[in-house]
Amino acid sequence: MSCYLGIDIGTHESKGVLIDADGQVLFTETTPHETDHPQPGWYSHDADRVWWGDLCLLSRRILEKAAEHGIRAEEIGCIGISALGCDCVPVDEKGRAIADAILYGIDSRAEEEIALICERYGKEEAVRLFGHEPCSSDIAPKILWFSRHMPDVWEKAYKFLTASSYLCARLTGRFVLDPYLAEDFLPLYDISCVRAAEGAKDEASSGGSRLLGKESGVDPEHIRDFCRPDQMAELLGATEIAGYVTAEAAEETGLSEGTPVLTGTGDSGAEAVSSGLCVPGDLMIQLGSTAYMIALSDRLIDEPRLWPGTFILPGTFGICAGTNTAGALTEWLRRALYPRDANAGFDLMQEEAAQVPPGSGGLICLPYWDGERTPLNDPDAKGMYFGLGNMHGRGHLIRAALEGICYSIRANVALMKDRGVPVRRILAVGGGTKNEVWLQCLADILEEEICVPEVSVGAAYGDALMAALAGGVFKDWRELSERIRIEKLYRPRKETFFVYRRQGEIFEELYDVNRELMHRL
Repeated sequence: MSCYLGIDIGTHESKGVLIDADGQVLFTETTPHETDHPQPGWYSHDADRVWWGDLCLLSRRILEKAAEHGIRAEEIGCIGISALGCDCVPVDEKGRAIADAILYGIDSRAEEEIALICERYGKEEAVRLFGHEPCSSDIAPKILWFSRHMPDVWEKAYKFLTASSYLCARLTGRFVLDPYLAEDFLPLYDISCVRAAEGAKDEASSGGSRLLGKESGVDPEHIRDFCRPDQMAELLGATEIAGYVTAEAAEETGLSEGTPVLTGTGDSGAEAVSSGLCVPGDLMIQLGSTAYMIALSDRLIDEPRLWPGTFILPGTFGICAGTNTAGALTEWLRRALYPRDANAGFDLMQEEAAQVPPGSGGLICLPYWDGERTPLNDPDAKGMYFGLGNMHGRGHLIRAALEGICYSIRANVALMKDRGVPVRRILAVGGGTKNEVWLQCLADILEEEICVPEVSVGAAYGDALMAALAGGVFKDWRELSERIRIEKLYRPRKETFFVYRRQGEIFEELYDVNRELMHRL
């Protein structure tokens, strides 16, 4: 039988899934890992130990399960990979990391570099080059940080990669990046070529972008402000075969040498595929350590406070957004409020939050524990509880935090709608979908129905589906999407609209009023 493997490396854990030719899940595996936080504003991973180590561990565990059922490694028809996006790791010629990877927008160490970029180009030109206001989610400032603070590493780096590119390089020896993630590297790639390639109706053109250079019509000096042109990966479509498992990788992973490997993509893109995101009007909300949103459109949306760009599916564009805390805040609350209930803490949190009425008794939480990404784009934003009184207990603190995250999500969705992005269907995915109180809060605050897919494996399932697509199991993307069934539907309750609209206004004013005080801290 033919099987398809998907592996996703996340912020705090990694997952692997093996599916059959019908798209049915055969086996799954999960492994946790630590995220390094050496000083305020810094978040990093040891790519060799965490990213590659998890991939090797997961592939071996899944292959062991498969072998017990008579499935051999040689029967895996293709491998799909994804990983946390917007991160940066310098590697040598063999793809091994030569410094810890700087993670995505939660890492704000490059604030000075962002300021330098805006000063060098001017704010208006910087927005044009990056496609939005330069922020901590951009990779170019991270590369600039390496050049200013670790010049030896910057000089020795053979390539600057993001996580999925790193994994593909370790598996195949080829250094590639899909155009969807190339948006995070702007202005190091030719934005017109990137968007023309991924936005083309002709699927075969999805890998046609190229590096900046004289032949692209874009000033090559932009890339030299950050690194050498040869330090950038080749662009290739996310669902194209990038290469084949090498003998060395086969030895470490247990995979069969010569197995096809996709270019891969970011975890949020893969999770969107797993949810059935397929046509303009679909919006995915990923409730993981952070909240990430992707809305599909048939045209490019101009909104510098968000992240407009291409998407994995040919002929579509995505407008993306992200908060800096979601599940990470609920984990913080579990540790702080339930120190002796490590195993049952999340169940207790949900039970206590369910006993609190909408609005949390007038308690409002600004969930900016690690600054905030869109639409504030403020790494110095601070968390806050406002309105505390003697009547409030643990349940109020928890529910207010869940509502605060939902208000942050609503600010992004409202901005998308204001820019003409149609929102016809909302799909929720990620670990947060296990929390029914949170999902109902989201439906009530957005005043929209929230759909939860039946298979909740996440990005790794999307990776496996894309591998199956490349293997010819599905005729096209729409057929792939039709295999994904909706398990739960959360409908908004009109009786909650008044309290959430009123407190939502206060939520937004709290940041505006306290922004300068936050920065002074």
